Amino acid sequence: MRLGTAHTYDAALELLMKRQVEMSGQQEKLTSGKRINRASDDPTGASQAERALTRLSRLETDQRSLELQRNALTVAESTLGESTSLIQRFRELVVSAGNTSYNTRDRETIALQLTGLRDQIFSLANKTDSNGIPLFGGLGSAGEPFVDATAGVAFQGIPGQRASTEISVPGAMDGQAIWMKVPSGNGVFNIAPNPANTGAVWTDMGQVTNPGAVTGDNYAIAFSVAAGVTTYSVTNTTTAITVATGQPFVSGQAITFDGLSMVVNGTPQNADAVQISPSTTMDMFAVLDDAISGIRNATTGSSASQAVAQALTQIDSGMDRLQAAQGQAGEWLNRADTITDAQAQQTVQLEADRSRAEDLDMVKGISDFQKTQTGYQAALQSYAQVQKLSLFNFIN
Repeated sequence: MRLGTAHTYDAALELLMKRQVEMSGQQEKLTSGKRINRASDDPTGASQAERALTRLSRLETDQRSLELQRNALTVAESTLGESTSLIQRFRELVVSAGNTSYNTRDRETIALQLTGLRDQIFSLANKTDSNGIPLFGGLGSAGEPFVDATAGVAFQGIPGQRASTEISVPGAMDGQAIWMKVPSGNGVFNIAPNPANTGAVWTDMGQVTNPGAVTGDNYAIAFSVAAGVTTYSVTNTTTAITVATGQPFVSGQAITFDGLSMVVNGTPQNADAVQISPSTTMDMFAVLDDAISGIRNATTGSSASQAVAQALTQIDSGMDRLQAAQGQAGEWLNRADTITDAQAQQTVQLEADRSRAEDLDMVKGISDFQKTQTGYQAALQSYAQVQKLSLFNFIN
């Protein structure tokens, strides 16, 4: 009987301890609100929750990076818009410089205003984001991507444009492609009166009438004046072949050869000439500098008109590139919004996965706790009854 009583006590104590541990575990879950507080509670569920948390952490990192890229692109888009507005103001002043009633002093005043606008535009090209990173540094730039040197503006960034991905957009734009690739002339060929001309000669920017006939060579239109009659000849200076000779010249009438056409105006003198060369690329700042120089150095109304005509065509080409870049920045910002929406949906899904894996169903948790508490109370009562039992209670 003594051994049986001791066993009964031990069994009752073991049951009490078990119930107490269960109730403590249920209380911990209710307090934390989690079904899994340690991996041993549910190894499979803990692994699922950990994977969800890892992916959430990675997603938060991607979101922070995307936000930095979005902020940089927003500033870049705004800067391009501001630059376009300044260039439009520059263009308006260039147009005004073509006024034939203006004298040299008037054109010098306009040139000074143009110089101020040019410097503002150059500063915008070197603008940085809130972290000090150049907006137009391309693939990277240690310092300012554009340097204004004696020989002209040089790009010191790394040319190229980062591609957008499923989780990111470029944080900087290719400054070389935006600012340094403006086609000269009309985009196919350049026209320039010979600086040594003694007559008044100016032209439009020309056009291509037959693309299949364009050679890409250099040409010279030379004028001859004899007995009051002005004629012209056209020579391919690249091949030294005469294309046309002895053609009567009429001011305002198009001169056409080898798929090219241009209108020459004025009263050329004997031996005056117009040079035609293939179009190249130049930087936007060279376009602005050439416009300023052409207006400042114009001594006659005709030379000012020629400078204005050349400047306007190239300014328009440069503005087209800036506006295209601004549109690209806007497209990337739209893509950033799309990525953000997708990431928000992923976040909700991952939070749901994590919650299913480790969070406690509070209704079930309270029910389980109450059930465990009832069991514990029953065990205490049972132990109390067993503890009162004694053999002496049955001995008379």
